[in-house]
Amino acid sequence: MRCGNALHGKRLRAFGGLTMLCKTKGFGMQDFDVGARLKQMRQAANLSQRQLAEASDVPHGQISMIETNRSSPSVSSLRKILGGLGVTMSEFFEPDAPVTQALFFKPHELRDLTTRLYSTLEGPRGRITLQQVGDARAHNLQILYERYEPGADTGEQMLEHASHEGGVVVAGEIEVTAGDHCAVLKAGDSYLFDSTLPHRFRNIGDREALVVSACTPPYL
Repeated sequence: MRCGNALHGKRLRAFGGLTMLCKTKGFGMQDFDVGARLKQMRQAANLSQRQLAEASDVPHGQISMIETNRSSPSVSSLRKILGGLGVTMSEFFEPDAPVTQALFFKPHELRDLTTRLYSTLEGPRGRITLQQVGDARAHNLQILYERYEPGADTGEQMLEHASHEGGVVVAGEIEVTAGDHCAVLKAGDSYLFDSTLPHRFRNIGDREALVVSACTPPYL
């Protein structure tokens, strides 16, 4: 079947894999440009196409092909890419929908901010995963569930931002450096400092370290 509008036809072909999903969201394909939306969200996260590809574990060229409407992402591929951005499918397809201020959250409802962290680090080592509780901006408070694999390190280039932060080590042990102070914290230990102090987190143990932290105002 031929389409009278060449651009419309191109989008139908490019995003055929998502047509049914968009229908369930109430969109016609002529109303939603998946490529443009992905590019907008990637740039808002201050990530290059290569950085997003690495965070999502997809080929670099795939991001470019999708953003320029030359490739059709499957639902599973798009979900994988959005995971690298730390956004859900609903947030992607309903950018203007009002945010529901939930009070309680299941583990799968935490927002993955790992990509945002890595975009701010220089020379990190190992795997660090950050998950945010709820809408940090709405409450001016960022609560994070942090996981550091053995050897994970935010890097020799210290973190600095205009906030105050604190946290409790839930499992494992982690070395925390803040300014001229340094301590190895174990499960049950905690920290609290002005985030303008240059700081660094490093898992020096042989097991995963878990930390629950809070920061105000949010910095990621």
